[in-house]
Amino acid sequence: MNTKGRSENEFRKSRLGALLGAALVAAVDISSAAVAQQLTTLYSFTGGDGANPAAGLMADPAGNLYGTTLNGGASAEGTVFQLDPSGNLTVLYSFTGGDGSHPRADLIADAAGSLYGTTINGGAQDAGTVFQLTPSRTLNVLHSFTGASDGALPFAGLIADAAGNLYGTTEGGDGPGTVFQLTPSGDLNVLQSFTGGDSPWAGLIADAVGNLYGTTEGGDGPGTVFQLTPSGTLNVLYRFTGRDGAVPHGGLILDAAANLYGTTHNGGTSGYGTVFQLTPSGALNVLHSFTGGSDGAYPEAGLIADAAGNLYGATWGGGAGGKVRYSSWTPLGT
Repeated sequence: MNTKGRSENEFRKSRLGALLGAALVAAVDISSAAVAQQLTTLYSFTGGDGANPAAGLMADPAGNLYGTTLNGGASAEGTVFQLDPSGNLTVLYSFTGGDGSHPRADLIADAAGSLYGTTINGGAQDAGTVFQLTPSRTLNVLHSFTGASDGALPFAGLIADAAGNLYGTTEGGDGPGTVFQLTPSGDLNVLQSFTGGDSPWAGLIADAVGNLYGTTEGGDGPGTVFQLTPSGTLNVLYRFTGRDGAVPHGGLILDAAANLYGTTHNGGTSGYGTVFQLTPSGALNVLHSFTGGSDGAYPEAGLIADAAGNLYGATWGGGAGGKVRYSSWTPLGT
């Protein structure tokens, strides 16, 4: 089983563990377009209720927030939690290891209120799982990775299509990673097995005709942006050179003109990472190259966009005192 040497114990001691050791759920008022005005701590984890939330949050129409913690909980294997608008946190599930451990990714929900996600480790072969958590708090392991041809270490979250199929990526297995489909009946289909070292760390997005898009973090070079067609053809849309970015850990977003946007953790003119746009013709535009100073360094995650076309993201380092700093970029050409 190729898990690239990244057991969760090692993972916790590395960059995520270092960053998130005192993690908390917080809200940022971004009513001003220029800077965040106020940060309010909604909840501070104690360990027994979870620790080290490495993923983003999901909200329901009632204003409840849902997320995962990498560690903590009843068995110290991670949790799924709900935070209500009054600031009350409910642990919806504590992983035990056999049913999965160390969920790192965002959650998604279906119309019935079930939550879906992945765990990096745990399951039958300690290679990770895909799970469903029902509104009654019953956890169903939809797939337990074997670490062989079906993959291992699903670091990223899932997306779903209209038929209820789930899609995701793994960072290990027989090779350096996979793109998979999990059907409502529980059948896992490997849509792509990567070779040559290219490994997908981030999750996927889909366009209107069913093409899947993602990134690989390197192996045969500093990383790629790829497209996987419904017929199973893998197209490498761009291969980074280093100067224009390297090691894209975050996912992608797609605008109405079919431009893709993302971040690279390293590379760029100063080596601290980039924000990029990839046009439908395959031209890559570096929108920002981080300097490691007040603008930040090492963007780990992907981006979101507002109606005006501004992009928002976070950097791993840099900023005042070398702490994580939130930044925004105006659209190219404005």
